[in-house]
Amino acid sequence: MGEQTGLDRVDDHGPAILPNIGADLDSVVDELVEMRHGDIAWSQGRAFGLVYDGGHQLHRVAERAAAMFLHDNALNTNAIPSLGRIQRDVVGWTAGLMHGDAETAGFMTSGGTESIQCAVLAARERARTERGIEHPEIVVAESAHAAFHKSAHMYRMPIRTVGVCADWTVDLDQMRAAIGPHTALVVGSAPQYPQGVVDPIPEIADLAAQVGANCHVDACMGGFVLPFAEMLGRDVVPWDFRVDGVHSISADIHKLGYAPKGASVIVYRNRQLRRHQTFVFSDWLGGLYASPNLQGTRSGAPMAAAWAVMRHLGQAGYVELTRIALETADRLRGAVEGIEELRTLADAQHHLVAVAAQSDLDVFALGDALAQRGWHIDRQTPPDTLHHTVSFGNAPVIEDYIADLSACAEAVKGQRAAGRSTDYATLE
Repeated sequence: MGEQTGLDRVDDHGPAILPNIGADLDSVVDELVEMRHGDIAWSQGRAFGLVYDGGHQLHRVAERAAAMFLHDNALNTNAIPSLGRIQRDVVGWTAGLMHGDAETAGFMTSGGTESIQCAVLAARERARTERGIEHPEIVVAESAHAAFHKSAHMYRMPIRTVGVCADWTVDLDQMRAAIGPHTALVVGSAPQYPQGVVDPIPEIADLAAQVGANCHVDACMGGFVLPFAEMLGRDVVPWDFRVDGVHSISADIHKLGYAPKGASVIVYRNRQLRRHQTFVFSDWLGGLYASPNLQGTRSGAPMAAAWAVMRHLGQAGYVELTRIALETADRLRGAVEGIEELRTLADAQHHLVAVAAQSDLDVFALGDALAQRGWHIDRQTPPDTLHHTVSFGNAPVIEDYIADLSACAEAVKGQRAAGRSTDYATLE
């Protein structure tokens, strides 16, 4: 039998076979390099999503920190107290940006979906223990992240979805009608992902308060943008703990916090609210088991990398990265308005730009043409749009992108994309 590789299979339909003989380090790295030839060129600024690049200096900072904690486990911070300190710092710094106080508390998670799942779980448990609700319900806008629906599915919670207004913010009249005595959680987004607008958080919090429900603000996209946009003097509508009635906020450090993937934060107004998401089990032969979020074992690498990035940048560093990202998004919005066939879908003020057709042009055909030129832009519907999350890494090539956007819009007139898929995330 000849030499095998990790890609060898018994047959076209069989499982992959782990090679009997291992490969040396250089061969392993060469295989990984070969695998990456079809990946998006995010490090060249050509992806408006998935990866948000803070630049090569931040790469070095994060990589050094991650390597130091690559094999460490935050399952038990008594054994590795440095990870406990890292979590306290990251949560505390994030809470401070959201105008929390000494009572504000939270935990690090692996990403926005887990942070949202923790907020939903806490709301369910609070409704059950404090209000005696047997089947707690969730109320969200149709623009809210799909992770709320995933959470409702996992926790067997009814979820009521309401529409949005012409400006793409939640329809408060519909939300008011959907809220009732069984409501455990009411959700607002700051901003919501599809069109990039911030929901009216004070009004949403007031609706939640009327029935004693939790109000959660999903700031996974904006938690590390809105505070610095406000420092830059930009208009930012109320969204954080300065709003009475906000119980919890989720924020992703691995988005425009520019940490590597696997770093998010769920923050509660106080420790009493936070305790509803934790799990403690003592009736086990292995001893006390306690988990602050949905994971058991937690890798120390993304925690340490997030800490290092935040510590390295400080507020001044984040303000500068945010300034560049927002100015780049403004430049893209202005360019889109100058292309006859295109328009921006909403009056978004920050880093999210949804581009729709002004005429009968098929924006999915436009997306395909841009992909052929090496750009990655998400497609979404309804309505058909190209979605851009603009970050610091896009700034150096934004004029190249605008030129290609204009040229492709002209070139695809009369064409229609063969596929209509809108894969925000995929299954293997």
